[in-house]
Amino acid sequence: MDGLAVNGPHDGPGLWLALAAAGALVVRHRLPEVALTVGLPGLYLGHLAFAPLIALYCVASVRRGTLGGVVGAALVALAQFLPHPPGDLLLLGLDRETLLAALDSCALGAGAFVLGRSARQRRDRLREAAESREREHRLLTERVLAAERARLAREMHDVVAHKVSLISLQAGALQVTALPDAPATLETARVIRELSVATLTELQHLLGVLRTAGGEAGELVPQPRLADLRALAEAGAPQVGLRVGELPDGLPEAVDRAVYRTVQEALTNVRKHAPGADADVHVWSDTDALHVAVRNTAPDRAAAPLGLPDGGHGLMGLRERAQLLGGTFAAGPLPGGGFLVRASFPVPPARTPPRA
Repeated sequence: MDGLAVNGPHDGPGLWLALAAAGALVVRHRLPEVALTVGLPGLYLGHLAFAPLIALYCVASVRRGTLGGVVGAALVALAQFLPHPPGDLLLLGLDRETLLAALDSCALGAGAFVLGRSARQRRDRLREAAESREREHRLLTERVLAAERARLAREMHDVVAHKVSLISLQAGALQVTALPDAPATLETARVIRELSVATLTELQHLLGVLRTAGGEAGELVPQPRLADLRALAEAGAPQVGLRVGELPDGLPEAVDRAVYRTVQEALTNVRKHAPGADADVHVWSDTDALHVAVRNTAPDRAAAPLGLPDGGHGLMGLRERAQLLGGTFAAGPLPGGGFLVRASFPVPPARTPPRA
């Protein structure tokens, strides 16, 4: 339309060059230099202004270097300023009209170049900001998972240390009560006790590393367990209904603590994201697993939010803990507007007492 408006519908080199400059804009994103090169004759001979300026904008916006854009801006300014035919250049004088035409030509070329560079810099800043947010999110996720692994490792240390201590005590008792004429039994008991003591020493060393690596002092106190669920449910809002079914004997301590942590994190999320909602906690077991489900209703619109900080990684830590223990974890919204957190942890089958 620009070419037809300036040159008219009459056939001529100016019109065809103008139309060629407009058609070259099809490749302005992949080959902006080609679009600009084709557009310059259209600007000089066909007086087509928009196509070369768009091509120059794309050169400055697409290409990282500035040399091509600066050269293109200078060529656009010259094509706009120089008269046609070239012989009319001798008619130009140092008057007010010539100065205004030169300034107008330079403004066109420099304006398209500056706008293109600004668009590229804005895209670069947005991309760097997105990459920075993704990097921070990844680091935060790794930090949360590392803290959860460290906490789980400390809990496993307590369990293993207790069991190994019992083994060491039993080996010592066997050394004392074994018959003197059974040297093999005495030697076996001695080896078991020495290995137990060495294992406890290594566990204490590993726990010291965990303490210095990122565990806070408060995390090293005795961890709460299933027996503390009642106190957790009665601690305050939200209103919590607690149902605990018949649980198997000899429940692993790591599973015991994992169930408590799951309920604790789920109730914390209810307080954060569903103020005024009611929650229901159900813990039950079947033949080979211990299950826990925390379900809450939709938030009360009239309740004011508590404004608690949101780390956004609590559920991720619960999933990591469940996977480390060989269990499963799922969390998601309910159709009625509530939310459900559910986890399952494998437990060893109950031992059948020997018959007398």
